[in-house]
Amino acid sequence: MLQGKSILLIIGGGIAAFKALDLIRRLRERGARVTPVLTGAGAEFVTPLSVSALAGEKVHQDLFDLTAEAEMGHIELSRAADLVVVAPATADLMGKMAGGLANDLASTLLMATDKRVLIAPAMNVRMWDHPATRRNAGTLRGDGILFVGPNNGDMACGEFGPGRMAEPLEIVDAIDTALGDGPLRGRHVLVTSGPTHEPIDPVRYIANRSSGEQGAAIAAALRDLGARVTFVTGPASVPAPAGVEVVAVETARQMLEAVEAADPAEAAIFAAAVADWHVTGASDQKIKKDASGLPTLGFAENPDILATVSQRDTGRPALVIGFAAETENVVENATAKRARKGCDWVLANDVSPETGIMGGAENKVHMVTADGVEEWPRLDKHEVAARLAAKIAEALG
Repeated sequence: MLQGKSILLIIGGGIAAFKALDLIRRLRERGARVTPVLTGAGAEFVTPLSVSALAGEKVHQDLFDLTAEAEMGHIELSRAADLVVVAPATADLMGKMAGGLANDLASTLLMATDKRVLIAPAMNVRMWDHPATRRNAGTLRGDGILFVGPNNGDMACGEFGPGRMAEPLEIVDAIDTALGDGPLRGRHVLVTSGPTHEPIDPVRYIANRSSGEQGAAIAAALRDLGARVTFVTGPASVPAPAGVEVVAVETARQMLEAVEAADPAEAAIFAAAVADWHVTGASDQKIKKDASGLPTLGFAENPDILATVSQRDTGRPALVIGFAAETENVVENATAKRARKGCDWVLANDVSPETGIMGGAENKVHMVTADGVEEWPRLDKHEVAARLAAKIAEALG
């Protein structure tokens, strides 16, 4: 797969830069051409001579190389490659990418490229867990940037946890996948996400607590495997990912209409936190607080979107996946939900207030299928999405 491919490798600063030397060797063994870009910080850890010797190419370091810039060299570099790889991707480089900064050669190349970008983050565990880094990572994933790692492990600083750069062979595999067609190429997958808002009057509504982050992450992960994704989203607090077809809705009834209009799909993932009820006779004027006392609200059930799709006689997706947000008896309730709705898989999570999961950055999944229950560790929602997307690709063959 890598024979004859051109990789632009940006080496950031950090002790993990030494792995970039082995990565270059592994890529060239597989027939790839590697054009190296070494940041100023990266040059504190590996030398231009060692990088150049392994790559067999000139090492690019300076944005203002007058010979190259006479021909707009940074533009040519950014677009001549088949893939741009950043390894290690430091917190600083990720911040520049997320903020659209371009003040050196590496960040300018990343802004100017029209090719896919794969990053291998590497940093101290506290830096990886910092809200700014998590926010930047979410922005980059939404922009279509591919990630490999980081892994859990011992740090050079003596700490242990997530932040260790993926190993060179893992990065090679990720590069191979990014340059391939992807296991879901040609497949149409439907994803619902976010809450629904059911109006009481023009300024008030009832809803479930949901940021939409998990659904957006799933859509992005499926996109990264080559799927054509229809993303039906309620009014979420996180943006929809790039590279998917976005259908914005407000209410559960609008969501069902959008789902039915999106057919046919080979897989459907219902991650939206759909309100179970809507207000009957919602007012078209703001309800006033006055001497007449408290208003009386009537409720009616919303359509059951998951059951409607799961129980179709014709046009049912080959794989239908639901989510179950539970506060007690998580696995038992999810197992009963799968049987009741008629879906293939249910991903259940405990959203009790003390877990911090509802609206948070992580998820703890119990995957319920006809074969039993698979327990997943507590993971970042994007890692949950990547794991689920891989299982979907495997199931669809």
